[in-house]
Amino acid sequence: MMKRTLSAPILITGVGKRIGYALAKHLLAQGETVIGTYRSHYPSIDELNALGAILYQCDFYDKDELKTLVSELQKLPTLRAIIHNASDWLSDGKSTDGALDGMTQVMERMMQVHVHVPYLLNLSLESQLRAGAQGEIGAADIIHLTDYVAQKGSAKHIAYAASKAALENLTLSFAAKFAPEVKVNSIAPAMILFNPSDDDAYRQKTLAKAMLPKEAGNQEIIALVDYLLGSRYVTGRSHAVDGGRQLK
Repeated sequence: MMKRTLSAPILITGVGKRIGYALAKHLLAQGETVIGTYRSHYPSIDELNALGAILYQCDFYDKDELKTLVSELQKLPTLRAIIHNASDWLSDGKSTDGALDGMTQVMERMMQVHVHVPYLLNLSLESQLRAGAQGEIGAADIIHLTDYVAQKGSAKHIAYAASKAALENLTLSFAAKFAPEVKVNSIAPAMILFNPSDDDAYRQKTLAKAMLPKEAGNQEIIALVDYLLGSRYVTGRSHAVDGGRQLK
């Protein structure tokens, strides 16, 4: 694969844990300039800060905080990539504070973090991305982290699945709108990492859903991000990382 020489920053949303955290550490280790957003403070944030990441705390459900973040990012002269990793996962009909009807609130929150924020950031930072389209690759990148359920649906997480499907559709529209200076792709993972609290029964049930019954790990996503950032000819596509679940 062609070696990348990236000078403009890479923006990653949701760097506090799991895939976002792993991606940020990987890219920092490659000598990239990483800008990260996070909602809640974890020890990982202190680690990324010590490694040189430029970090912004922002609650994507807070319009004022989001507006401030966009204003700050628009001061950048260039961006090499935006990786939309920030996510939330709520079951249908369960409100988070009891103040609103449960079903309405869940759908609003899922659409806000998975659709409205990527839509807003992509449009607001278009000039920075186009300015970052330089070097050997000749293009900047947008990568949307969607989900396996964008194509399959989910009986227990209908709003979540619908919002991830909408994010996948944004990939098509922005790929057409921003070409050829900006490549736009999505990554649709199924289960990548178990949580420490997941018991053996849950783990075995989950693994059995795939043709490749194993925990993928962050490296699978990192390798695909590296490929997409290094590609000169891939845009407007969704790339599944699901262990062959569609064959079950």
